[in-house]
Amino acid sequence: MNPIKFDGVRGCVFALTLCVAHSVFADTAALPGTHTLASKHSFSTLVSRVEAAVAQQKMGLVATASASAGAAGRGIKIPGNTVLMVFRNDYAVRMLQASVSAGIEAPIRLYVTENPDGTASLTYRTPSAVFAPYPSDKLQVMATELDPIFERITRDAIGG
Repeated sequence: MNPIKFDGVRGCVFALTLCVAHSVFADTAALPGTHTLASKHSFSTLVSRVEAAVAQQKMGLVATASASAGAAGRGIKIPGNTVLMVFRNDYAVRMLQASVSAGIEAPIRLYVTENPDGTASLTYRTPSAVFAPYPSDKLQVMATELDPIFERITRDAIGG
């Protein structure tokens, strides 16, 4: 059996894409509170729908990161992926009052990935799962308040 060889930058990007895809769809299932929702929307449409749903729920889109956009800027095509980081300052203040250590968990991430059939999926972890490791009742109350907000964001973005 011949080993698979990855030559040059494109080969490395391809290998990394395979690892990320495996990681997202295999490893996240093991993380508590992780949900992956399939959509009928294209990648760019789902990203736009997530942005609109975030605004509709009066949350803030703090930042976005996209390896596929970065790769495209270098002339490399990989399946679309974008991480949308979502939070709001009043929740940030409450979070930090409850647990400074928990600050590393904010903003909450929503991950849009392009599927081979041209549709896209949305993966996220519930805020209550993200903040569960921190021993603070106030933090857990806040996280429990955020759960239905993120559920509505994802439901509205997916369209169901």
